[in-house]
Amino acid sequence: MALANLAEWEPLTVPEVAALFVHCKARWWIAGGWAIDLLLGYQSRSHTDTDILLLRRDQHSVRQQLRAWDLWAADPPGTLRPWTLGETLPQHVHDIWCRRSPSEAWSLQLMLDDDDTDDWLFRRDHRVRRSVRSLSGPASTPERAVLTPAVQLLYKSRELRSKDEQDFTLTLPVLASSERIWLAEALSIASPEHPWINRLSDEAQ
Repeated sequence: MALANLAEWEPLTVPEVAALFVHCKARWWIAGGWAIDLLLGYQSRSHTDTDILLLRRDQHSVRQQLRAWDLWAADPPGTLRPWTLGETLPQHVHDIWCRRSPSEAWSLQLMLDDDDTDDWLFRRDHRVRRSVRSLSGPASTPERAVLTPAVQLLYKSRELRSKDEQDFTLTLPVLASSERIWLAEALSIASPEHPWINRLSDEAQ
């Protein structure tokens, strides 16, 4: 099936996401650039999509929650295919594109991460982990959980795009000391030569 509007996005707002998942029993976290801006308390840049982090073990619960939606799994290295009700996505699938119907623009991206009982596992290096309970950052509210910025920055550390550098620079001064230490240790494991390690250490002094 051809996806003529592959690049067409009209992302949900944060309140719209909270309303969509209000009855969802699975854990979920607002991620991506919005996780940074919700911590900062203002919108620092435009966001082309809205990202939601989920635990892989909860995929069927979320698929049922969005059963009326048109969902497509991103098969690496970049092929989209329909995600049908009841299908367990393979381990190599981490991203799902979501829209209310095939005639509408994409409005949500789901990201699946693995866990080990009570611990979240970093997708690129399972030696990096932290408790699932600690994934909710200070910008979380009873209506919506927001991914802690240290984890979001860890994911952003790979490509070092201009927007990722901007997010790191804006977040560093307001990042809790414990989160700076955790991020520096995580980068030391997963990317020991990463330039952010020294900046995290300098900020802590």
